[in-house]
Amino acid sequence: MVAGDTEPVTAAKCYRLLRVILNTAVEDRLLVSNPCIVKGAGREQSPERAVPSLEQIDAIAEALAPRYRALVYTAAYAGLRLGECAALTRARVDLGHGTIAILQQAQQVVGKGRLLGDPKSDAGKRTVAIPAALATILEEHLATYVAPGADALIFTADKGGPLLGQHFDRRFARAREAVGLGWVRFHDLRHFAGTTAAQTGATTRELMARLGHSTPRAALIYQHATAERDHAIAKGLDRIIERGHATRRGSVRPSPREPPPDPLVHGECTPDL
Repeated sequence: MVAGDTEPVTAAKCYRLLRVILNTAVEDRLLVSNPCIVKGAGREQSPERAVPSLEQIDAIAEALAPRYRALVYTAAYAGLRLGECAALTRARVDLGHGTIAILQQAQQVVGKGRLLGDPKSDAGKRTVAIPAALATILEEHLATYVAPGADALIFTADKGGPLLGQHFDRRFARAREAVGLGWVRFHDLRHFAGTTAAQTGATTRELMARLGHSTPRAALIYQHATAERDHAIAKGLDRIIERGHATRRGSVRPSPREPPPDPLVHGECTPDL
């Protein structure tokens, strides 16, 4: 699978499943031993993916039909999965308090059609506070595309029926290709939500609650350093180094009674806010 087109993470999940199945066969004495002994084959090593910028997300949203734009921003600003968005109803969007309650997800199952069920994990049931920018977008979307009634679906297909992931995936693929962003997946919008939340100073526990993660491992991926932030840190270091050189040359002489200014306090290098 790894040698083909399958992503390494998917291959690792399949290997673990097969190993569990064959362990059961060993317990039932159908096999003498489990042949799944490939060292490290079940370990997921997700490659670092680039995070789309706000400008890139705007470009994709504009390339989609207007009824799907709020869906893009709900994933990017609130971190909802596509299945969670597809199951969202009017009763669970509280614009007055600026929150979205995620209690279900919709999935397309081969041979069974569209199914509603619990979110990916128990932690997936959550209430997410949304920024005012998303509340404004959703208010217009509700007035334009959502039927009255508490059970009305927030995000629907072209003719108002339930949103099906496979159909929307094709529309999203066409939109991203149209603006030269073929590498962006819908799930990357959730990555943007997690990364920007981490940059506000959110703790791992807060990220877990916001994104519906049951383990810290999943939330920690959003706390990586971005290249843009790293360049900002480097520029701050340049200013400190230049000031230090100037001081040694005698052009800047701090008072002997006062300590040098703290760069964090005086703007030389600002912390992640």
